[in-house]
Amino acid sequence: MIGQTLKSYVIEAKLGQGGMGVVYRARDTKLDRNVAIKVLPPELTRDSDRRRRFVQEARAASVVNHPAIASIYEIEDEGDTTFIVMEYVDGSTVRQLVERRELDLGSAIEIGIQVADGLARAHEAGVVHRDIKSDNIMVTHDGHPKILDFGLAKLLDAGGDTAGASNLETVALTQAGMVVGTVSYMSPEQARGLPADKRSDVFSLGVVLYEMATGRLPFQGQSALDTMHAIAFDATQPLRTIRADLPLSLQRIVDRCLRKKPEDRYPDLREAVHDLRGVRRELDSGVSGRTPIFDRLRLDRLHLDHLRAAAGGLTVPGLLLVGSVILISLIILIPSLGQGKLGGLIPVAILSLILYGHMRQRHNQIIRRFSKKASKLKEVRLVAYRDGGFTVFADHPTAKTFVKLNAALESANNGLYQGAPMTLSVRENATEAEVREAVTQSGIRYFRDA
Repeated sequence: MIGQTLKSYVIEAKLGQGGMGVVYRARDTKLDRNVAIKVLPPELTRDSDRRRRFVQEARAASVVNHPAIASIYEIEDEGDTTFIVMEYVDGSTVRQLVERRELDLGSAIEIGIQVADGLARAHEAGVVHRDIKSDNIMVTHDGHPKILDFGLAKLLDAGGDTAGASNLETVALTQAGMVVGTVSYMSPEQARGLPADKRSDVFSLGVVLYEMATGRLPFQGQSALDTMHAIAFDATQPLRTIRADLPLSLQRIVDRCLRKKPEDRYPDLREAVHDLRGVRRELDSGVSGRTPIFDRLRLDRLHLDHLRAAAGGLTVPGLLLVGSVILISLIILIPSLGQGKLGGLIPVAILSLILYGHMRQRHNQIIRRFSKKASKLKEVRLVAYRDGGFTVFADHPTAKTFVKLNAALESANNGLYQGAPMTLSVRENATEAEVREAVTQSGIRYFRDA
Protein backbone atom coordinates (compact mmCIF):
# COMPACT_ATOMS: atom_id res chain seq x y z
CA MET A 1 0.00 0.00 0.00
CA ILE A 2 3.04 2.30 0.04
CA GLY A 3 2.22 5.41 -2.00
CA GLN A 4 -1.54 4.82 -1.94
CA THR A 5 -4.01 7.32 -0.51
CA LEU A 6 -6.79 6.49 1.95
CA LYS A 7 -9.14 9.46 2.26
CA SER A 8 -6.74 12.33 3.02
CA TYR A 9 -3.88 10.10 4.21
CA VAL A 10 -0.90 9.21 2.01
CA ILE A 11 0.74 5.89 3.01
CA GLU A 12 4.51 6.39 3.33
CA ALA A 13 6.01 3.38 5.13
CA LYS A 14 5.13 0.12 6.84
CA LEU A 15 5.73 0.18 10.61
CA GLY A 16 4.62 -3.30 11.68
CA GLN A 17 2.14 -6.12 11.35
CA GLY A 18 0.10 -8.18 13.80
CA GLY A 19 -2.87 -10.49 13.93
CA MET A 20 -5.34 -7.61 13.73
CA GLY A 21 -3.82 -5.70 10.81
CA VAL A 22 -0.91 -3.80 9.33
CA VAL A 23 0.35 -0.48 10.71
CA TYR A 24 1.68 2.23 8.38
CA ARG A 25 3.12 5.68 8.77
CA ALA A 26 1.07 8.12 6.72
CA ARG A 27 0.87 11.83 6.02
CA ASP A 28 -2.30 13.69 6.92
CA THR A 29 -2.60 16.10 3.97
CA LYS A 30 -5.33 18.16 5.66
CA LEU A 31 -3.44 18.92 8.88
CA ASP A 32 0.08 18.34 7.50
CA ARG A 33 1.21 15.89 10.16
CA ASN A 34 2.42 12.32 10.46
CA VAL A 35 -0.09 9.73 11.69
CA ALA A 36 -0.14 5.98 12.18
CA ILE A 37 -2.78 4.04 10.28
CA LYS A 38 -3.84 0.53 11.22
CA VAL A 39 -5.45 -1.23 8.30
CA LEU A 40 -7.66 -4.29 8.42
CA PRO A 41 -7.15 -6.12 5.10
CA PRO A 42 -10.26 -6.70 2.92
CA GLU A 43 -10.16 -10.47 3.44
CA LEU A 44 -10.44 -9.90 7.20
CA THR A 45 -13.01 -7.13 6.88
CA ARG A 46 -15.40 -9.70 5.47
CA ASP A 47 -15.06 -11.62 8.75
CA SER A 48 -17.72 -9.94 10.89
CA ASP A 49 -16.08 -10.96 14.17
CA ARG A 50 -12.67 -9.67 13.08
CA ARG A 51 -14.15 -6.39 11.93
CA ARG A 52 -16.15 -6.01 15.14
CA ARG A 53 -12.97 -6.50 17.17
CA PHE A 54 -11.10 -4.03 14.99
CA VAL A 55 -13.78 -1.37 15.47
CA GLN A 56 -13.81 -2.18 19.17
CA GLU A 57 -10.11 -1.35 19.36
CA ALA A 58 -10.77 2.18 18.19
CA ARG A 59 -13.76 2.65 20.47
CA ALA A 60 -11.98 1.21 23.51
CA ALA A 61 -8.87 3.32 23.14
CA SER A 62 -10.69 6.50 22.12
CA VAL A 63 -12.56 6.74 25.43
CA VAL A 64 -9.28 6.98 27.37
CA ASN A 65 -7.44 10.30 27.48
CA HIS A 66 -3.97 10.01 29.03
CA PRO A 67 -0.46 11.16 28.04
CA ALA A 68 0.81 7.55 28.20
CA ILE A 69 -1.80 6.22 25.76
CA ALA A 70 -1.52 6.82 22.01
CA SER A 71 -4.52 8.88 20.84
CA ILE A 72 -7.09 7.60 18.39
CA TYR A 73 -8.13 10.24 15.85
CA GLU A 74 -10.81 8.48 13.79
CA ILE A 75 -11.99 5.25 12.16
CA GLU A 76 -12.73 5.29 8.43
CA ASP A 77 -13.71 3.09 5.49
CA GLU A 78 -12.28 3.36 1.99
CA GLY A 79 -13.95 0.89 -0.33
CA ASP A 80 -13.41 -2.56 1.20
CA THR A 81 -10.71 -1.25 3.57
CA THR A 82 -11.38 -0.30 7.19
CA PHE A 83 -8.66 1.63 9.01
CA ILE A 84 -7.96 3.46 12.25
CA VAL A 85 -6.03 6.73 12.31
CA MET A 86 -3.84 7.05 15.39
CA GLU A 87 -1.19 9.26 16.90
CA TYR A 88 2.20 8.57 15.35
CA VAL A 89 4.78 7.84 18.03
CA ASP A 90 8.37 8.26 16.88
CA GLY A 91 10.77 6.36 19.10
CA SER A 92 11.72 2.85 20.24
CA THR A 93 9.78 0.09 21.89
CA VAL A 94 10.68 -0.97 25.41
CA ARG A 95 11.85 -4.30 24.00
CA GLN A 96 14.28 -2.50 21.68
CA LEU A 97 15.59 -0.37 24.55
CA VAL A 98 16.10 -3.47 26.71
CA GLU A 99 17.86 -5.34 23.92
CA ARG A 100 20.14 -2.35 23.26
CA ARG A 101 20.75 -1.96 27.01
CA GLU A 102 19.66 1.67 26.87
CA LEU A 103 17.45 1.53 29.97
CA ASP A 104 18.97 2.38 33.33
CA LEU A 105 17.02 1.59 36.49
CA GLY A 106 15.76 5.15 36.94
CA SER A 107 14.38 5.25 33.39
CA ALA A 108 12.75 1.85 33.83
CA ILE A 109 10.99 3.01 37.00
CA GLU A 110 9.81 6.22 35.30
CA ILE A 111 8.40 4.25 32.36
CA GLY A 112 6.72 1.88 34.82
CA ILE A 113 5.10 4.78 36.67
CA GLN A 114 3.67 6.39 33.54
CA VAL A 115 2.48 3.12 31.99
CA ALA A 116 0.84 2.03 35.26
CA ASP A 117 -0.85 5.42 35.54
CA GLY A 118 -2.12 5.15 31.96
CA LEU A 119 -3.47 1.64 32.56
CA ALA A 120 -5.11 2.80 35.79
CA ARG A 121 -6.88 5.52 33.82
CA ALA A 122 -7.98 2.97 31.20
CA HIS A 123 -9.32 0.64 33.89
CA GLU A 124 -11.26 3.51 35.43
CA ALA A 125 -12.83 4.05 32.01
CA GLY A 126 -13.77 0.38 31.85
CA VAL A 127 -11.06 -0.67 29.38
CA VAL A 128 -8.75 -3.66 29.79
CA HIS A 129 -5.81 -3.83 27.37
CA ARG A 130 -5.05 -7.59 27.74
CA ASP A 131 -1.91 -7.47 25.60
CA ILE A 132 0.53 -5.36 27.62
CA LYS A 133 4.07 -6.24 26.52
CA SER A 134 7.33 -4.45 25.83
CA ASP A 135 6.56 -4.37 22.09
CA ASN A 136 3.34 -2.47 22.80
CA ILE A 137 5.01 0.29 24.79
CA MET A 138 6.76 2.88 22.64
CA VAL A 139 9.13 5.43 24.21
CA THR A 140 9.50 8.72 22.38
CA HIS A 141 12.90 10.29 21.80
CA ASP A 142 12.29 12.65 24.71
CA GLY A 143 11.53 9.76 27.06
CA HIS A 144 7.72 9.62 27.20
CA PRO A 145 6.15 6.13 27.02
CA LYS A 146 3.01 5.48 24.99
CA ILE A 147 0.82 2.36 25.24
CA LEU A 148 -0.12 1.08 21.79
CA ASP A 149 -2.51 -1.46 20.33
CA PHE A 150 -5.80 -1.88 22.12
CA GLY A 151 -6.71 -4.61 19.60
CA LEU A 152 -7.34 -7.10 22.38
CA ALA A 153 -9.11 -4.63 24.67
CA LYS A 154 -12.63 -4.99 25.93
CA LEU A 155 -15.08 -2.59 27.49
CA LEU A 156 -16.42 -3.48 30.90
CA ASP A 157 -19.67 -2.40 32.40
CA ALA A 158 -19.69 0.52 34.81
CA GLY A 159 -18.95 -1.75 37.74
CA GLY A 160 -15.77 -3.06 36.13
CA ASP A 161 -17.14 -6.60 35.83
CA THR A 162 -17.75 -8.62 32.69
CA ALA A 163 -20.94 -10.15 34.11
CA GLY A 164 -24.04 -8.99 32.33
CA ALA A 165 -22.28 -7.62 29.23
CA SER A 166 -24.85 -7.68 26.45
CA ASN A 167 -24.04 -5.16 23.68
CA LEU A 168 -21.23 -4.20 21.32
CA GLU A 169 -19.69 -1.72 23.74
CA THR A 170 -19.57 -4.14 26.68
CA VAL A 171 -19.19 -7.59 25.18
CA ALA A 172 -15.98 -9.44 26.04
CA LEU A 173 -13.81 -9.88 22.98
CA THR A 174 -12.47 -13.21 24.15
CA GLN A 175 -14.50 -15.97 25.75
CA ALA A 176 -13.26 -18.50 28.30
CA GLY A 177 -11.30 -21.29 26.70
CA MET A 178 -9.57 -19.09 24.11
CA VAL A 179 -5.91 -18.21 24.56
CA VAL A 180 -5.13 -14.63 23.50
CA GLY A 181 -2.08 -12.43 23.90
CA THR A 182 1.68 -12.77 23.56
CA VAL A 183 2.66 -15.87 25.47
CA SER A 184 5.51 -14.62 27.69
CA TYR A 185 3.40 -11.72 28.98
CA MET A 186 0.18 -13.62 29.60
CA SER A 187 -1.40 -13.76 33.02
CA PRO A 188 -2.01 -17.23 34.52
CA GLU A 189 -5.72 -16.93 33.78
CA GLN A 190 -5.00 -16.11 30.13
CA ALA A 191 -2.53 -19.00 29.88
CA ARG A 192 -5.24 -21.32 31.21
CA GLY A 193 -7.85 -19.96 28.77
CA LEU A 194 -9.94 -18.29 31.48
CA PRO A 195 -11.64 -14.87 31.33
CA ALA A 196 -9.28 -11.95 32.04
CA ASP A 197 -10.06 -8.63 33.70
CA LYS A 198 -7.94 -5.62 34.69
CA ARG A 199 -5.87 -7.77 37.08
CA SER A 200 -4.50 -9.51 33.99
CA ASP A 201 -3.01 -6.16 32.93
CA VAL A 202 -1.45 -5.91 36.40
CA PHE A 203 0.32 -9.24 35.89
CA SER A 204 1.54 -8.30 32.39
CA LEU A 205 2.83 -4.98 33.72
CA GLY A 206 4.77 -6.96 36.34
CA VAL A 207 6.39 -8.97 33.52
CA VAL A 208 7.42 -5.72 31.76
CA LEU A 209 8.83 -4.28 35.02
CA TYR A 210 10.81 -7.50 35.55
CA GLU A 211 12.10 -7.35 31.97
CA MET A 212 13.15 -3.70 32.24
CA ALA A 213 14.90 -4.26 35.58
CA THR A 214 16.79 -7.45 34.69
CA GLY A 215 16.97 -7.55 30.91
CA ARG A 216 15.21 -10.92 30.78
CA LEU A 217 11.69 -12.32 30.94
CA PRO A 218 10.50 -14.06 34.12
CA PHE A 219 8.78 -16.91 32.25
CA GLN A 220 10.38 -18.63 29.28
CA GLY A 221 10.14 -22.24 28.14
CA GLN A 222 11.35 -24.20 25.17
CA SER A 223 7.86 -24.06 23.71
CA ALA A 224 4.74 -21.92 24.09
CA LEU A 225 3.17 -24.70 26.17
CA ASP A 226 6.19 -24.81 28.50
CA THR A 227 6.02 -21.05 28.91
CA MET A 228 2.31 -21.08 29.71
CA HIS A 229 2.86 -23.85 32.26
CA ALA A 230 5.59 -21.77 33.92
CA ILE A 231 3.31 -18.73 34.02
CA ALA A 232 0.49 -20.71 35.60
CA PHE A 233 2.52 -22.67 38.18
CA ASP A 234 6.21 -21.71 38.53
CA ALA A 235 7.72 -19.10 40.85
CA THR A 236 9.91 -16.41 39.31
CA GLN A 237 13.60 -16.03 40.02
CA PRO A 238 14.00 -13.09 42.45
CA LEU A 239 15.21 -9.87 40.83
CA ARG A 240 18.14 -9.54 43.21
CA THR A 241 19.59 -12.91 42.19
CA ILE A 242 19.99 -11.40 38.72
CA ARG A 243 20.92 -7.83 39.72
CA ALA A 244 22.07 -7.50 43.31
CA ASP A 245 21.79 -3.68 43.27
CA LEU A 246 18.01 -3.64 42.79
CA PRO A 247 16.03 -2.28 45.75
CA LEU A 248 13.89 -4.64 47.80
CA SER A 249 10.97 -2.25 47.35
CA LEU A 250 10.98 -2.94 43.60
CA GLN A 251 11.12 -6.69 44.25
CA ARG A 252 8.06 -6.35 46.46
CA ILE A 253 6.12 -4.48 43.75
CA VAL A 254 7.00 -7.00 41.03
CA ASP A 255 6.16 -9.91 43.33
CA ARG A 256 2.72 -8.48 44.03
CA CYS A 257 2.04 -7.92 40.33
CA LEU A 258 3.08 -11.48 39.49
CA ARG A 259 0.95 -13.31 42.03
CA LYS A 260 -0.73 -16.35 40.50
CA LYS A 261 -4.17 -15.59 41.95
CA PRO A 262 -5.73 -12.39 40.55
CA GLU A 263 -7.13 -11.44 43.96
CA ASP A 264 -3.59 -11.38 45.41
CA ARG A 265 -2.36 -8.74 42.95
CA TYR A 266 -2.81 -4.98 43.13
CA PRO A 267 -6.58 -4.38 43.03
CA ASP A 268 -5.93 -0.91 41.63
CA LEU A 269 -2.84 0.20 39.71
CA ARG A 270 -3.00 3.58 41.46
CA GLU A 271 -1.50 1.75 44.43
CA ALA A 272 1.27 0.38 42.23
CA VAL A 273 1.96 3.90 40.94
CA HIS A 274 2.29 5.09 44.53
CA ASP A 275 4.73 2.29 45.35
CA LEU A 276 6.79 2.87 42.20
CA ARG A 277 7.08 6.56 43.07
CA GLY A 278 8.45 5.43 46.42
CA VAL A 279 11.15 3.45 44.59
CA ARG A 280 11.94 6.54 42.52
CA ARG A 281 12.38 8.59 45.70
CA GLU A 282 14.77 5.95 47.03
CA LEU A 283 16.85 6.13 43.87
CA ASP A 284 16.86 9.93 43.85
CA SER A 285 17.82 10.26 47.50
CA GLY A 286 20.11 7.25 47.74
CA VAL A 287 18.31 6.26 50.93
CA SER A 288 16.38 3.00 50.93
CA GLY A 289 12.89 3.06 52.34
CA ARG A 290 11.87 0.70 55.08
CA THR A 291 10.90 -2.77 53.97
CA PRO A 292 8.66 -4.66 56.42
CA ILE A 293 10.75 -7.26 58.25
CA PHE A 294 8.59 -10.19 57.14
CA ASP A 295 8.83 -9.06 53.49
CA ARG A 296 12.59 -8.73 53.83
CA LEU A 297 12.94 -12.18 55.37
CA ARG A 298 10.70 -13.72 52.70
CA LEU A 299 12.65 -12.07 49.87
CA ASP A 300 15.98 -13.07 51.40
CA ARG A 301 14.73 -16.64 51.74
CA LEU A 302 13.72 -16.67 48.07
CA HIS A 303 17.20 -15.40 47.22
CA LEU A 304 18.82 -18.16 49.26
CA ASP A 305 16.52 -20.79 47.75
CA HIS A 306 17.79 -19.88 44.30
CA LEU A 307 21.38 -19.95 45.57
CA ARG A 308 20.59 -23.41 46.87
CA ALA A 309 19.38 -24.55 43.46
CA ALA A 310 22.52 -23.11 41.86
CA ALA A 311 24.66 -24.90 44.44
CA GLY A 312 23.34 -28.36 43.58
CA GLY A 313 20.47 -28.58 46.04
CA LEU A 314 22.15 -27.30 49.21
CA THR A 315 19.67 -25.84 51.70
CA VAL A 316 20.27 -22.65 53.68
CA PRO A 317 21.86 -24.52 56.64
CA GLY A 318 23.93 -26.51 54.16
CA LEU A 319 25.17 -23.36 52.46
CA LEU A 320 26.10 -21.84 55.82
CA LEU A 321 27.94 -24.98 56.90
CA VAL A 322 29.87 -25.32 53.65
CA GLY A 323 30.67 -21.61 53.67
CA SER A 324 32.00 -21.84 57.23
CA VAL A 325 34.20 -24.81 56.37
CA ILE A 326 35.59 -23.02 53.31
CA LEU A 327 36.37 -19.95 55.41
CA ILE A 328 38.12 -22.01 58.12
CA SER A 329 40.04 -23.91 55.43
CA LEU A 330 41.28 -20.66 53.91
CA ILE A 331 42.37 -19.37 57.31
CA ILE A 332 44.39 -22.57 57.84
CA LEU A 333 45.70 -22.91 54.30
CA ILE A 334 46.73 -19.42 53.24
CA PRO A 335 49.46 -18.88 55.89
CA SER A 336 50.92 -22.33 55.14
CA LEU A 337 51.04 -21.70 51.40
CA GLY A 338 52.56 -18.29 52.01
CA GLN A 339 55.46 -20.00 53.80
CA GLY A 340 55.80 -22.64 51.07
CA LYS A 341 54.54 -25.42 53.32
CA LEU A 342 51.99 -28.04 52.34
CA GLY A 343 51.37 -29.25 55.87
CA GLY A 344 48.30 -27.04 56.05
CA LEU A 345 46.60 -29.35 53.57
CA ILE A 346 46.35 -32.11 56.18
CA PRO A 347 43.94 -30.33 58.57
CA VAL A 348 41.95 -29.09 55.56
CA ALA A 349 41.60 -32.66 54.26
CA ILE A 350 40.57 -33.90 57.70
CA LEU A 351 38.03 -31.08 58.00
CA SER A 352 36.63 -31.93 54.56
CA LEU A 353 36.23 -35.61 55.49
CA ILE A 354 34.48 -34.65 58.72
CA LEU A 355 32.13 -32.37 56.75
CA TYR A 356 31.40 -35.11 54.20
CA GLY A 357 30.59 -37.66 56.90
CA HIS A 358 28.47 -35.16 58.84
CA MET A 359 26.41 -34.25 55.77
CA ARG A 360 25.85 -37.92 54.93
CA GLN A 361 24.61 -38.64 58.46
CA ARG A 362 22.48 -35.52 58.68
CA HIS A 363 19.63 -36.93 56.60
CA ASN A 364 19.33 -40.03 58.78
CA GLN A 365 19.43 -37.87 61.91
CA ILE A 366 16.58 -35.74 60.59
CA ILE A 367 14.49 -38.84 59.79
CA ARG A 368 15.06 -40.25 63.28
CA ARG A 369 14.18 -36.90 64.86
CA PHE A 370 10.87 -36.63 63.00
CA SER A 371 9.99 -40.26 63.79
CA LYS A 372 10.68 -39.69 67.49
CA LYS A 373 8.44 -36.61 67.60
CA ALA A 374 5.65 -38.40 65.74
CA SER A 375 5.86 -41.46 68.00
CA LYS A 376 5.11 -39.31 71.06
CA LEU A 377 1.60 -38.66 69.75
CA LYS A 378 -0.66 -41.33 71.29
CA GLU A 379 -2.81 -41.60 68.16
CA VAL A 380 0.19 -42.47 65.92
CA ARG A 381 0.65 -46.21 65.36
CA LEU A 382 3.22 -46.38 62.61
CA VAL A 383 5.83 -44.13 60.95
CA ALA A 384 7.55 -45.14 57.71
CA TYR A 385 10.01 -43.32 55.46
CA ARG A 386 10.45 -44.24 51.80
CA ASP A 387 11.48 -42.37 48.65
CA GLY A 388 11.74 -38.96 50.28
CA GLY A 389 8.43 -39.04 52.15
CA PHE A 390 6.99 -39.99 55.53
CA THR A 391 3.84 -42.08 55.86
CA VAL A 392 2.09 -41.89 59.23
CA PHE A 393 -0.76 -44.18 60.30
CA ALA A 394 -2.92 -42.46 62.93
CA ASP A 395 -6.04 -43.60 64.79
CA HIS A 396 -8.69 -40.89 65.17
CA PRO A 397 -6.34 -37.95 64.53
CA THR A 398 -7.48 -34.48 65.51
CA ALA A 399 -6.61 -31.10 64.08
CA LYS A 400 -3.93 -30.87 66.74
CA THR A 401 -2.38 -34.09 65.40
CA PHE A 402 -1.98 -32.63 61.93
CA VAL A 403 -0.64 -29.34 63.28
CA LYS A 404 2.07 -31.15 65.29
CA LEU A 405 3.02 -33.48 62.44
CA ASN A 406 3.28 -30.63 59.96
CA ALA A 407 5.32 -28.59 62.43
CA ALA A 408 7.69 -31.54 62.87
CA LEU A 409 7.98 -31.91 59.10
CA GLU A 410 8.74 -28.21 58.62
CA SER A 411 11.40 -28.40 61.33
CA ALA A 412 12.91 -31.46 59.62
CA ASN A 413 13.03 -29.78 56.21
CA ASN A 414 14.55 -26.62 57.68
CA GLY A 415 17.34 -28.75 59.12
CA LEU A 416 18.29 -30.46 55.86
CA TYR A 417 21.67 -29.64 54.37
CA GLN A 418 20.81 -30.73 50.85
CA GLY A 419 18.18 -32.38 48.67
CA ALA A 420 14.49 -31.83 48.03
CA PRO A 421 12.12 -31.20 50.96
CA MET A 422 10.58 -34.31 52.51
CA THR A 423 6.84 -34.93 52.19
CA LEU A 424 4.20 -36.25 54.59
CA SER A 425 1.17 -38.50 54.06
CA VAL A 426 -1.19 -39.31 56.94
CA ARG A 427 -3.35 -42.46 56.79
CA GLU A 428 -6.38 -42.09 59.03
CA ASN A 429 -8.10 -44.99 60.81
CA ALA A 430 -6.51 -47.76 58.77
CA THR A 431 -7.78 -51.29 59.37
CA GLU A 432 -5.70 -53.72 61.38
CA ALA A 433 -4.99 -55.68 58.20
CA GLU A 434 -3.68 -52.53 56.46
CA VAL A 435 -1.42 -51.72 59.40
CA ARG A 436 -0.06 -55.28 59.47
CA GLU A 437 0.58 -55.12 55.73
CA ALA A 438 2.42 -51.82 56.10
CA VAL A 439 4.68 -53.28 58.82
CA THR A 440 6.01 -55.84 56.35
CA GLN A 441 7.24 -53.09 54.01
CA SER A 442 10.65 -51.44 54.14
CA GLY A 443 11.41 -48.14 55.83
CA ILE A 444 9.54 -48.68 59.13
CA ARG A 445 10.77 -46.17 61.71
CA TYR A 446 8.21 -46.70 64.48
CA PHE A 447 5.46 -49.22 65.18
CA ARG A 448 3.15 -49.51 68.15
CA ASP A 449 1.15 -52.71 68.39
CA ALA A 450 -2.52 -52.32 69.23
